[in-house]
Amino acid sequence: MLQRPKPTDSEADLLREQEQFLTSGATSAANVVRRPDKRRGETGGDGREHNRENEGRKRDVVTIEDLPDQLPSLTPAPPKKSRFKANRVTFDDDAEERLDKHDTHISAVLSRIVERDTSSTPVSLPTFTGMAFPKVLHRSETSSQVPLSSAGGKKSIFARHIAAQRLKEGKTPLYCAPEAAQTPELREKNLSPDASMDTDQRDAAASPTVSGSRLVSGQGLGGPYSSGEIMRIHVENQAKLEAMSQSEIIEEQRKLLTQLDPRLVDFVRSRKAKSVLSSASPSKQPKAKSSKENVPSESVRRESDSSSTTEPFQKLHEEEIEAEREEEEELPLLSAVTEEGLPVKRQKEWVHMDKLEPEKLEWMRDLPAPKKKGTKKAMQARFDFAGGLIPPTEDLPTHLGLHHHGEEPERAGYSLQELFLLSRSQVIQQRTLALSTLANILSKARAGEYQSVLTGSVMSTLLDAGLLFLLRFALDDSVEGVMSTAVHALKALLVCAEDEECLDCTFSWFHGIASFPLLPSAQEEEGDEDEGQDETMKEAAKEKEARKSDHDVARQDTVKGLLQMKLLPRLRYILEVVQPAPGAVHDILEVLIRISRHSSSSATQVLDCPRLMETVMSNFLPNSWTAASSPLTQSVYGVPLASAMKLLRVVATSGRHACARLLNSLGVSERLSCLLSAEPSELLLEPTEALRITTEAYRLWAVAAGYGQACKLYISQGEECPPPPPVSWGHVTGLQALLLGHLKGLVKSLDNPVQKDHSLVLIPAYLIYLEAYYYQLSKQSCFKPVDTLQELEQLTSDILLPIISHSVVQSLIKNLKSSSVVCNGPSSQLRPDTIPSLPGLACAGWRAHLGLVVSSSPFPLLTGLGLLLETITGIHKGLSCKVTGLLLSEPVIGYLRSCSQATPTLSQTRAWLLRHEHHLLYLLLQLAHKLVPIEPEVAKHASLYHQVALVLLTWLLPGSEYLAHEMLSTIIFSKDFIPEGHSGGPEAVELGELKLHEEIQHHPSPSLQAVGTLLREACVQLPSIRGCFLTHLAYLESSVLVSRDALLCCNPWINSHLLPELTGPTLPSDWPFLPLVSLYERTGVSDGGGLAVEQLPPGALQAVTHCLQWLLLLEIWREEALRVIPPVAKLARLSCVFLCSSDLFLEKPVQKLTWGLFRLLTRRSRLDSLDLNVPPPGLASFQDLYSALLAQYEAVSFGDRLFGCWVLLPLQRRYSATMRLAVFGEHESMLRSLGVTLEQLCIPIERFTSPPEDSLPLLRLYFRSLVTGALKLCWCPVLYVVALSHVNSFIFSQDAAAQEVEAARHSMLRKIYYLTDEVLRNHLLLFRLPHQNSATGFEMYEQLPPIRAKRLESVLGLRDSSDDKGD
Repeated sequence: MLQRPKPTDSEADLLREQEQFLTSGATSAANVVRRPDKRRGETGGDGREHNRENEGRKRDVVTIEDLPDQLPSLTPAPPKKSRFKANRVTFDDDAEERLDKHDTHISAVLSRIVERDTSSTPVSLPTFTGMAFPKVLHRSETSSQVPLSSAGGKKSIFARHIAAQRLKEGKTPLYCAPEAAQTPELREKNLSPDASMDTDQRDAAASPTVSGSRLVSGQGLGGPYSSGEIMRIHVENQAKLEAMSQSEIIEEQRKLLTQLDPRLVDFVRSRKAKSVLSSASPSKQPKAKSSKENVPSESVRRESDSSSTTEPFQKLHEEEIEAEREEEEELPLLSAVTEEGLPVKRQKEWVHMDKLEPEKLEWMRDLPAPKKKGTKKAMQARFDFAGGLIPPTEDLPTHLGLHHHGEEPERAGYSLQELFLLSRSQVIQQRTLALSTLANILSKARAGEYQSVLTGSVMSTLLDAGLLFLLRFALDDSVEGVMSTAVHALKALLVCAEDEECLDCTFSWFHGIASFPLLPSAQEEEGDEDEGQDETMKEAAKEKEARKSDHDVARQDTVKGLLQMKLLPRLRYILEVVQPAPGAVHDILEVLIRISRHSSSSATQVLDCPRLMETVMSNFLPNSWTAASSPLTQSVYGVPLASAMKLLRVVATSGRHACARLLNSLGVSERLSCLLSAEPSELLLEPTEALRITTEAYRLWAVAAGYGQACKLYISQGEECPPPPPVSWGHVTGLQALLLGHLKGLVKSLDNPVQKDHSLVLIPAYLIYLEAYYYQLSKQSCFKPVDTLQELEQLTSDILLPIISHSVVQSLIKNLKSSSVVCNGPSSQLRPDTIPSLPGLACAGWRAHLGLVVSSSPFPLLTGLGLLLETITGIHKGLSCKVTGLLLSEPVIGYLRSCSQATPTLSQTRAWLLRHEHHLLYLLLQLAHKLVPIEPEVAKHASLYHQVALVLLTWLLPGSEYLAHEMLSTIIFSKDFIPEGHSGGPEAVELGELKLHEEIQHHPSPSLQAVGTLLREACVQLPSIRGCFLTHLAYLESSVLVSRDALLCCNPWINSHLLPELTGPTLPSDWPFLPLVSLYERTGVSDGGGLAVEQLPPGALQAVTHCLQWLLLLEIWREEALRVIPPVAKLARLSCVFLCSSDLFLEKPVQKLTWGLFRLLTRRSRLDSLDLNVPPPGLASFQDLYSALLAQYEAVSFGDRLFGCWVLLPLQRRYSATMRLAVFGEHESMLRSLGVTLEQLCIPIERFTSPPEDSLPLLRLYFRSLVTGALKLCWCPVLYVVALSHVNSFIFSQDAAAQEVEAARHSMLRKIYYLTDEVLRNHLLLFRLPHQNSATGFEMYEQLPPIRAKRLESVLGLRDSSDDKGD
């Protein structure tokens, strides 16, 4: 028998029961019945009903008998029939298919369900009656229950019945007439005190005599007398308050506030604020004339009484709720929408428009004034269409179009989220407006205008939100306006116009053609990681890089992500097919320029993109063109553009092969010939554009000539000439006299204020040309030394000396320090918004403050002057003395002093400027190198020049390797620049050390045995030291050659004008340790430091000796040059002396030099700065290095005192206990050979014993080593004193401690008392304090002090009493 499903049945049970029912063939409780449609002409007697019933059973569609197919009509009129519907072709849709088609997924129904807040809605229950069902209403009975006017006009029967019921209960009718139509009597009748309290006193006239409580609602009281009880409580509270004085009220309020929960206090205040606001709002709303007249005067008086009662409370908490009160005052009190306020009057002919529905007309109301926020919390930023940030309190008119948003409708402007939403709108104008606004925001963010007013980075926020993909999608739009706006936004994101201006300004400077690729730092780190990988790993890394998604690539590198998103073909399509307006064309060209600056590979992709460069050449650099018919032309197609020529120049800068392809394959040579052969005024272009394109053409020609290409343009010959370039020396000799005449004229024009700025721009270019001319002249076969010397003397007297002594130039030289990037940190004025994935030069606002590029900067002029002086003084040695005044001038000396103390930070935004300043510093030092040996006045500042050379060596950037090589070869190891070596310097050091040790009454340590001798020997060995370091820097040889070819303009060997990637300085900051570290990497790591000196590579001992000599010299005489190296890094590098070999540290020269360096590192003034808890650069932690030192000491030290001091140094109390645990735990056996005395240690013993040790495991190890005899005074004096001091302090400590620690104290003290070794027992019990000059190294009590004796007795007494209890 079939059973009904149970609630406990599972899904499997239900399916099984359904299968049983279907197989049994039983009749179902509900059948599918389809009645014939008479409108279709169907009848019910053809026998198809039974088949449909079976078919319905198979479909398993549940129906109920006698249920009509259609919903009943809501009107009594019969349904309309169509005479044509019967003739249409119809299909009987399956009910199941219809259900599936309409009910796709539950998310289609539940996607936007928002629960309405009903917490403040009053609930009225129906009246209970004794009947089972409500009484049936009849039309004749309802007319007498409630008047039509009081029911609110024409209402339904049900509505009138409910209104009558509410009148009977004494409540306001749910549907009441407008307030103006009510009489005062009716209003008083409808509103009781109970009702007004439930609605938070919405009407001030609700209670004529007594005002209700704002706090006591009576919701917990039941019964018919609840309202009276509430009023009784309220009257009692008011009577008590009136009987109290103001001071008593304040005191009671303070007591309540201290006792109540702060959240409860906030709730009460908010409840009161809401009630006050709701009671005040009706009085401020516009009412009809009758309602204004009927407001009772008692309400005003009652309001003033209540306000006077609560005045002390308001004064007490005025500061706390100031923000809330301001918001309450600023809340807009909006009046109800009336018929008179409608913009359009309703007409009688309008159907169903006779009822006024205020809630549906709210959107037509004027916006409220912006709220004045009283909080300091951050608010959402809103922008106008120009990208400006709109203050939150600014009230702008609505006709500006800044209020079309849902959130915060009263505030003008659009948030970034709303702009993103509008940019994907289906309305073209909205998309265009949103993208244009985003472009303006990006431009202002790049200029740094939001830095002081917004938290966080706007650029980072936009890119993280997907701006790059949004712009890429917008570029695929079919509307030209949207595409153009997207291109403009992309240009605002990628391009900074001021960066390009600065690069153009420095193009004519020395080596100004070269620039760093604008690669993000993350990519540089990945490149560093790839250096140590083999080819297979590199290929795997490339495959992994190729599998990265667009999002991952764009997050690391914005330009690379755009290239992966096929940006170049789309830009080519826009240029070639769409042919947008001139503004969009310029934007696209600037975007291509920025992409080409990214790297050589990006420039190659621009060059390789199909038809891209052909489109640029044919449309924007044509061979011929006509003059524009009107100045306001609507198209730039078919006209030469300076931006297109600049794009060619930037692409050509990326490499000589790219430049050759442009010149030969794309016909750039013909364009250059056309543009350079005519004057700018003859180019049939607007004058400004003609000048710009001519300038860019000359710059492109200079780039090509830098590779030795495009030389036939110079000699104006048509025949093809194979390399080398066909230009000979005879082609350029004629320029010399002409340019010298121009240069003299420019020097004279410096006196003219109008022409001064133009002259200062041109003079450096002329000086650089003269340097190149004379540099090449000395190599020519036609070189005549005598004539050249006379010519150079005349050049110096007629041009160079007047330039140096000119007042304008002298005023520029005074700006050296203020314009320097090295001496001045990053500008704190207006910093642009930059992000790691999109680096820039940060040149925003560069004209407003001092710097290298502004017109008041002396760097371009002094660089050109120094370059020419270096060349001509190399040809004519006697000319050096004539320019001594430049090197000895006060501004130059002050600038060099500032540089010697500076620590410039390296970043992509500063590197391009630092490179030019490094050139000037190098040229000044090279001039000093020639003058120091022959000019005594200049030699007085030799130490300063040497200090500047040492710091400059660690600043030089990639591309300046040749400068580093030249400085190492000339200045760094020159005896002339270390005057201390031959002017009593070593003797002065010895006297200073002896005086220091006399003051501290300490015997000389081994480091003082031959300090002066070591320094004198180091000065003698300077040439050998230089050869040692140059040998170890041989790995830079290829970079030095490339840098030399670029700096000396060896054009045929220059492969690219792009500098190497900016991965850091050319030399590491710890380069003085390079021979030592290199030897450790070759032998110490692979062989574990077990090789003897004889087994080391040839010259290893000599290299280590020279390295230590140089370090000793620098530490004593050039300490400032090594301050960039942390002391922990110095100690770690010098530890390689012990880890390289098994006996290298035993060699006499090595040991003497290492003793001297150890003494310098452990001077009292430097010990505090030696922090071993910070990991040294290049190591994960110092503890790992120390473990290797301990193992090496156990293996090969032979009790060496130097090695012992090195091992003891990290055991000071202020360093990590891990290293002390390693000595007394894993390497306890080394305590037998660690025989360094307190006199040899050179470190105060108090640094090891103070403060007392707090590590219980370490204290137990101290105690164990002492008791077991592993640590003895004769074997390890220093650690014996250290262990005694800490154990003694621990056992007699009176500080409160944990139970485990206290038990350990008692245990140790009892064990010490019962020791059989009387000497150790006395040492542990009678230890007083360490004393470095004592025979044992510490002082002892003659007998235990009373406090300690009492403690000992108490501990032993506890032991004895516990033993007695145990017995």
